[in-house]
Amino acid sequence: MNNSRNDRRWLPLNALRAFEAVAKHGSFTAAAQSLLISQSALSRHVISLEKWLATPLFERRPHSLVLTKSGEHLLPAITKSFDRLEYALDDIRQENTVSRRTLRVQMPPSFAIHVAVPILRDFRKSHADAEVEIDLVSPYDVGPAQSDVDVAVVYSKPVVTNLVTDLLWPERLGILCHPEIAAASSRQTLADFIASNELIHVRLADLPRHHLWSQFALQANLGLAHVERGLVFDTALLAVQYACSGEGLALVDLNLFSEEIRSGRLVQPFEAVLDGGYGYYLTIHPEALADTAVSLFRSWLIDRFGPPAAQTSTAVRLAVSNG
Repeated sequence: MNNSRNDRRWLPLNALRAFEAVAKHGSFTAAAQSLLISQSALSRHVISLEKWLATPLFERRPHSLVLTKSGEHLLPAITKSFDRLEYALDDIRQENTVSRRTLRVQMPPSFAIHVAVPILRDFRKSHADAEVEIDLVSPYDVGPAQSDVDVAVVYSKPVVTNLVTDLLWPERLGILCHPEIAAASSRQTLADFIASNELIHVRLADLPRHHLWSQFALQANLGLAHVERGLVFDTALLAVQYACSGEGLALVDLNLFSEEIRSGRLVQPFEAVLDGGYGYYLTIHPEALADTAVSLFRSWLIDRFGPPAAQTSTAVRLAVSNG
């Protein structure tokens, strides 16, 4: 590439804005309407950007547009850069008012509802100038976050990527049930206990509904235990709520539901646990670390949920994917 292209004088700002709008709306027509320009002008901007980069940014299908790998790489950088420009300009325009930064944070439903949302007030008390907007992923999603969020907590297995990622905690799955169920089965073996009670399943994307229970039975050397039966819920939180009602055995993360154990609403009748390789990870794009609000929120989450070693170490770079 010609060195002159790296000169900021040649940055195609209008074309970058056009590309972001098309990626956001998934349509040249809708993007043109949002920018109040003609569709032909918008198309020229995007085509000129693709020529400038010497690579297509969209795969143009008959009834849809799909970002190419180059487009997926470019979009979050553009979005975050324009966001920072907007915040800076707002600060200048509103010198005499308190500027509020809105953080988009993505979380799995059980994590958000059960442990994060109840304590967000603590973050707001310490950082009153930052607003937090919580986006929930599909209940049984496993894997990476959306590209347009500032911070994401994801439930996943780790592999290497360019994201800055902090492990909040590794998942340890154990059997939780109502105290009365545990008392009634106190003399049973683990295999008999499982066989004589209803099982509660938590759905995971692209995996059989009984996947976790099958892995647990295999790791506990229970042989070909029949674990396909029972109810299926989209979230671990719903599974635990059903167990709290007095029915069934929930195989869920002991750390996520430690309060139910401490309060006695649920008990863990057997010590056997499953480490399936999943965990809760805090992920951020590297360039976002320069954003003070993002950095503060990241530190707050690590202090709240991360293991002691993670709170004093530098972040490791891991990927979060379907593993």
